Amino acid sequence: MKLIFAGTPGFSVSSLQALIDAGHDVTAVFTQPDRRAGRGKKISMSPVKQLALEHGIPVYQPEKLNSFDLSQLAKPDLMVVVAYGLILPQAVLDWPRLGCVNVHASLLPRWRGAAPIQRAIEAGDTESGVCIMQMDAGLDTGDVLARAAITLDAKETGGSLHDKLAALGAQQLTQTVTALETGAVSATPQAAEGVTYAEKLRKEEAEIRWRETATVIERRIRAFNPWPSTWARFRGKPLKIHLGEVVQNATGNDPGEVIQADRNGLVVSTGTDALRLVTVQPAGKKVMSGADLVNGYQVKTGEKMG
Repeated sequence: MKLIFAGTPGFSVSSLQALIDAGHDVTAVFTQPDRRAGRGKKISMSPVKQLALEHGIPVYQPEKLNSFDLSQLAKPDLMVVVAYGLILPQAVLDWPRLGCVNVHASLLPRWRGAAPIQRAIEAGDTESGVCIMQMDAGLDTGDVLARAAITLDAKETGGSLHDKLAALGAQQLTQTVTALETGAVSATPQAAEGVTYAEKLRKEEAEIRWRETATVIERRIRAFNPWPSTWARFRGKPLKIHLGEVVQNATGNDPGEVIQADRNGLVVSTGTDALRLVTVQPAGKKVMSGADLVNGYQVKTGEKMG
């Protein structure tokens, strides 16, 4: 199979590597333009670009695909899209002999959209998975060629689920490409019921709202770990909270009030129940336990977190 691959972040790398390992002829890779990243704002290439260059695969980085001249490339059998980040115009969807397929990190039609991994955890879903989808002009609305589900761990984070689904997606992708090559696959339309949308993550969502329930806050902490990372104001500065635990039947006078600060840790009152801050990171400091924060910063009960 002559393939063209389109992807950008780390999630895409497992799929590209799996296609290369399976012996497919990846003739070109599309990825988003190099961006400035990190504290030094240095120009950084995407993980997909790095892998493609390591294997000598030509890389194309258009700002948009509408203006890209497809005639400069040989017509592929299939285009594989994994977290590319750009909309594919109809001309691109129609270009490959077998169309375009997408590795999507959810059990469609639940969690169509940009952030299915984090939204599944945030919503308290008990399972997630991947779908290999035949792409059409809609937002993750295409027919499903393959799907695989996994049960979510009670302590699942955005990072841990990302890694699990990246590996699972790569596995399902190679099997599906082989089936497409032999014609041994059929597409199943998505159900009309159960459609939900996973909106793009926004940094402003990461600030903890203590009036919410401890269960809701704890899920969001795990969902947003490692990015964008939830935080609260502590003595006028941001305090990142990487892991928390719900403490049932524990309340204070006001949400955000510290109701326990001792060798057993730091517990903060919420709208319903309370939250133990298991792992935190003060501004400019290393990650530490809640108990270490209590000891190092002389935290007292009755203090308020914003």
